[in-house]
Amino acid sequence: MKDAYSLILTAIDNGSFRPGDRLVESELAERFGVSRTPVREALQRLETQAMLKRDGRSLIVATLDHNQLAELYTVRSELEALAARLAARHATPEEIRVLKAMVEDDHAIINDPQALARANRRFHHQIHLASHNRYLVQQLDLVHRSMALMAKTTLAAEGRGARALEEHKALVDAIATGDAQAAEAALRQHISNAFETRLKEEARLLAERPATGIDNEV
Repeated sequence: MKDAYSLILTAIDNGSFRPGDRLVESELAERFGVSRTPVREALQRLETQAMLKRDGRSLIVATLDHNQLAELYTVRSELEALAARLAARHATPEEIRVLKAMVEDDHAIINDPQALARANRRFHHQIHLASHNRYLVQQLDLVHRSMALMAKTTLAAEGRGARALEEHKALVDAIATGDAQAAEAALRQHISNAFETRLKEEARLLAERPATGIDNEV
């Protein structure tokens, strides 16, 4: 059975707990069927890792502001580009076949953003593993943990799912041919496109919010 830390982290990752949600120690203990002590320790650990933040005396799931978002995508791009480059050099034939199969299979869920988002995480994790660098995999796990603090997947944007799969295919093709430079370039472009989509979606949502008196005066 998973420990309290893993259970809470999984719930954040799969969207059961969303940014801004308040986490109550007693409720979590009851929900997961564990005592309050490991839940308290898990919450403290998640707060230290900036997955949770204080709101008065309560803990809530953290949100990322614009600068944090940009910083996260910058780090992700650099680390994932390294993983793609190493994967092009070290991926086994079996790993390449698995990556190709993932891209093909994901076409069946292209109209289900949440399922596609889960498949996307599995695909990227497989790229990380194919780098055959345990320290890089550990760092990327931390980055992708923070990605769970984004309330909505960019794959929900119109047309993004299909484009993302095309980008995945280009990445796998580069890895399959052992072209490290092309793999790195494909991965960087993929992350850049995802970041651009997220910024456009944020701008659209901001524009749809009801105007306040202050906004009208600006």
